[in-house]
Formats: sequence, C-alpha cells, structure tokens
Amino acid sequence: MQISSPSAFTSGINTIQSGQRRVDQAAGEIASAPVTAERAQANEPSAARSDIADNMVEMRVGQYEAQAGARVVQTADKVLGTLIDVTA
Repeated sequence: MQISSPSAFTSGINTIQSGQRRVDQAAGEIASAPVTAERAQANEPSAARSDIADNMVEMRVGQYEAQAGARVVQTADKVLGTLIDVTA
C-alpha cells in the first residue's frame, strides 16, 4: 500500500475550497432573496422562506465539508511527520 501525502493534502485543500464555495453561494442566495413587508407581517409561508431554509442547510453542509477537508489535511500532516520520524 502506497501513501501519497501530496495527494492527501491536495484532496483536503480541494475539499476545504469546495465547502467554502458552497457556503459563499448559499450566503449569496440568502442575501439576494426578496423579502416583502406584506409577507413578513402576515407570516405567510412563501417560496422565499423555503429557499432561505434550503440555503441555510447548504451553508451548514459547506461548513461540515470544509471541516472534513481540514481534518484530512491535519491527518496527512501527522502521517507525514510520523513517516519522517521513522525514516530519520
């Protein structure tokens, strides 16, 4: 079995970036969602509220994705450190 640290680092960084893009996109969608005073006062369910909820979920998924990528990078770093200690 071959362990390739550079590809593990690359995979982790790509996952972090993907999570960040997901968060950025969802936040942009939330910020641009139309809100009308009449609907807000009447507490009417609307498609916009559903979209906001969906985007909040996407933001959380993006957060977890970025955290997972960070853990991959941390683990690859530890593995590489251990391999260097063993071979030195």
